[in-house]
Amino acid sequence: MHSQSLSYLQRLLLACTTCMLLVVNGCGKPPTTLERIQAQGVLHVITRNSPSTYFQDRNGDTGFEYELVKRFADHLGVELKIETADNIDQLYDRLAAEDGPVLAAAGLVPSPSRLASLRFSDPYLDVASQIIYHQKDKRPKQPQHLIGKSLLALKGSIHEEHLQQIQKEHPEFRYEVSDQVETVDLLRMVDERQVDLTVVNSNQVAMNQVYFPNIRVAFTLDNSHQQSWAIAGGDDVSLLNEINRFLANAKQSGLLQRLTERYYGHVDTLGYVGAYAFARHLQERLPNYEAAFRDAAKIHSVDWRLLAAMGYQESHWLPTATSKTGVRGLMMLTQRTAKAMGVSDRLNPKQSIQGGARYIALLMAQLPKSIHEADRVWFALASYNVGMGHLEDARKLTAAEGLDPNKWLDVKTILPRLAQKQWYSKTRYGYARGGEPVHFVNNIRRYYDILTWATQPQMEGTSISGGSTHLPGIQSSDNTPVTDPEH
Repeated sequence: MHSQSLSYLQRLLLACTTCMLLVVNGCGKPPTTLERIQAQGVLHVITRNSPSTYFQDRNGDTGFEYELVKRFADHLGVELKIETADNIDQLYDRLAAEDGPVLAAAGLVPSPSRLASLRFSDPYLDVASQIIYHQKDKRPKQPQHLIGKSLLALKGSIHEEHLQQIQKEHPEFRYEVSDQVETVDLLRMVDERQVDLTVVNSNQVAMNQVYFPNIRVAFTLDNSHQQSWAIAGGDDVSLLNEINRFLANAKQSGLLQRLTERYYGHVDTLGYVGAYAFARHLQERLPNYEAAFRDAAKIHSVDWRLLAAMGYQESHWLPTATSKTGVRGLMMLTQRTAKAMGVSDRLNPKQSIQGGARYIALLMAQLPKSIHEADRVWFALASYNVGMGHLEDARKLTAAEGLDPNKWLDVKTILPRLAQKQWYSKTRYGYARGGEPVHFVNNIRRYYDILTWATQPQMEGTSISGGSTHLPGIQSSDNTPVTDPEH
């Protein structure tokens, strides 16, 4: 549940609005859904607890859908209250209930079966349904290759409708659905060979593939489908019209692009080989240095997982790492930086981690105040890699192009120009391998995402792990209950 206290002025305005609505009601005209939300001062939203929608970390509520719907609540000037559903069918049932939330935001895709009773907003994200298989199995390349394989999908999802269509074309094809799993469970089951196949959205594959090094994309079921928000059906379209206005402005202002880039724009940087190596090192190496990362983080007010992600990018958590250019240690400090940070032995992992933490905290403090908090860490990391002078050159070039020098999304597109003479000849600090800090930041962001998830409590709902195969609620495509997905 999420809410924020309203200011005195907001409460006063809401009280006035309520009085106005009472007057209107007295004249026989009922308030619209939008007017009721504004009068009550609360936007009730239902979503699902998953990496691509809504979850809680050490900083509070987060997730792509949460971020977007929170901006909408702010746009309306009301509090946001979140309700989570255990499965898709429950979400739609709650949305249709008289006492239910007014809006569903959970990566939903309009389908013919839902359009009859619900209204969907304009789309805000294009995704595709992808068949996932285990990398040691023969890759299925078309629907008929799914015949004879065990396939499990989310009950009530758009994927179930895709599978129904395949079954119409290939009657011998069989599949199972369950409302007791989430996307991460399905991917884990394929990774652990509990089932042969699953089908999930492309953005969810990209976001989670690093956790499951054995999964691969077999093929895409459709070119794309579009995710939208949903409201209850009926003639009152006041809320829907306001949602569509908000989404149009979010596209025009770049908000949607920034959120998409934040959650999905850096997910493919590792590849399968890198993902497998990181998963192994997470188990074998990180435990040796986690305490040192945590200690340094407390001293310098930096997230320990960010420090750990930096350390992995720099040395793969090897305290004796040495480069050809002379940087050494777990955080790969130069001799000059080590001396400035009070590090006497760069090969001492505790000293190296303390030095790296002190340095990144210093860089964040030195950044211009005009760079917003959400982007400051990425700018600091870029400076850690390429130097503050070159970063400032890139920011000036960004501004000259009419882009925002305070947004990492814009500056990272310009940084590679520092390696091109036509551009670096115009800068104060000259040539730099500008593509490297972009790659550096992208990798650290990905490692940081993984560490964040790896150190969070399990999400609500069923957890599939440890080779367990018993999962209640699985239903086959011929409506036969199934308790063991392995067959």
